[in-house]
Amino acid sequence: MSALTALARLRAMREGVAQRITTVRHCHVSDRPMVFVPLKMAGEAAAPLGAMVGTDPDHPRLLVVPQPRNRDLRFAFAAELAEVLLPYVEGFQKRTETVERKGAEPYERCLEAPQLLVPNRPAAEFTGLLGRSTRFRRADGPYPVHPSVPLLGRWLTYFADRSRQPGSSLLLAATEVLGTHWATGQSALEDANLAALLGWIDPPAGTTGRRAAEEAEDPLLWPPAGPATDPGFDNEVLAPAVQAYEEAPTDRAVERVAEALRTQLEPTWRLMWRSVELLRALPEGSRVAGRWESDRGSFTRFVERIAEGGPPQARRDGAVSAAARLAGLERARASYDVQRAYDDPLVMAEYRLTGEAFAGVVTAVEPEHFEGEGRSRKLRPLVTVRTDDPVRLAPGAAVGSPERRGHGAEVVEVVTVSGAGGVPGGEAVEIVLKVTKGMGRGKTPAPGAVPEPGERVCYTSLTDDFQTSAALPDPEETPWTHGGPPEEYVPADDDAQEEWE
Repeated sequence: MSALTALARLRAMREGVAQRITTVRHCHVSDRPMVFVPLKMAGEAAAPLGAMVGTDPDHPRLLVVPQPRNRDLRFAFAAELAEVLLPYVEGFQKRTETVERKGAEPYERCLEAPQLLVPNRPAAEFTGLLGRSTRFRRADGPYPVHPSVPLLGRWLTYFADRSRQPGSSLLLAATEVLGTHWATGQSALEDANLAALLGWIDPPAGTTGRRAAEEAEDPLLWPPAGPATDPGFDNEVLAPAVQAYEEAPTDRAVERVAEALRTQLEPTWRLMWRSVELLRALPEGSRVAGRWESDRGSFTRFVERIAEGGPPQARRDGAVSAAARLAGLERARASYDVQRAYDDPLVMAEYRLTGEAFAGVVTAVEPEHFEGEGRSRKLRPLVTVRTDDPVRLAPGAAVGSPERRGHGAEVVEVVTVSGAGGVPGGEAVEIVLKVTKGMGRGKTPAPGAVPEPGERVCYTSLTDDFQTSAALPDPEETPWTHGGPPEEYVPADDDAQEEWE
């Protein structure tokens, strides 16, 4: 936890309401997201118990497995889920745009992409498990399933995998997203309770966040947001209903299980749409659209992979693909952290505290300063900034400015100024910067390219420059120390077998 977040939590405790720790929203929120609230059977890794799903807050669809230990009923549930999710996903595949690329052929990209919202990280992980348990199934052979089930499994796996990509918005866990925008007066572990988290962020009129969070701990008022269910509910309500179905599998018995699950799902369904409203009320960060374009590109490529008849995602990655995936996640995390800081002064403030960034006022400018002689003579304006922030940047460090895209500079000198502000013993820092890029191609800087005296600016060593992919061998050249070249994947009936079955 950062110092500013800790301070925000203390302030939330004092004022009785969650505190904003960002000025903008750092994720995309679709105009028509698909909310998915799953429940699973206690003690089972991937046995669905029920779910509430849909894009209309007033008309959710309730899916129920009256006996989760029954294989046929579990895959009937998957087929019902496919009836809801697959048409939603396919609806985004019809409209595309042509994207021009410099030095490469243009390509088609979907104009929009689906967005799946789940209550918390365990629900996102369960989505992945549900995808894994269904994507290898077949419509023929032993234990056949509906033809839509394997396709559903591939999409669920895709969404779950994409949710691990920093900055991606294709699958969002409500508790995680809300927690990155608000700080509450409770622990991070308690923030995993969606009802308690929303109690702090948006407490009912006349009460405090602390009181609302305490009420949220009552499972009778606010059942767990899934996928796990409350043990008391399991023993006192669910078990008798499932037993009644086993003894007499009638429509009435199914309805009894459905009504029991509805009491557990409807409160979370309402909380999910409250979360959507709260997030939509925040202004979107300027770099969110670029990350959503990456999501749309990823979605388009997966659509093409399915259309071309590609195999399901492998059960586990080979050594090279695993290393490539990890390197990609690390690059995405670094880029996402930088973009959040550039979009948001409150996030940048964290880096100002650590000395990786500084903000101050421009005290002097030499806009026509040059370096070199003759043909190597280059325009290099000098800018002097005075700041009270702790600066831990050495001369020669490259810095950028959130206010000016493409603007780059180099630290020339860092000087401590005593008696700053007329206060005995007070100190400030003056940083001399040499502007190295973003000035235009003329002999004088382009208008606005160089800060003016009196202007307040921010500079940081954080950069979102392009990073090349890690140099990895081809899969066929995987060394023996990492298992050697992986065998070519050939789909087989055994793919569907899992340890939990």
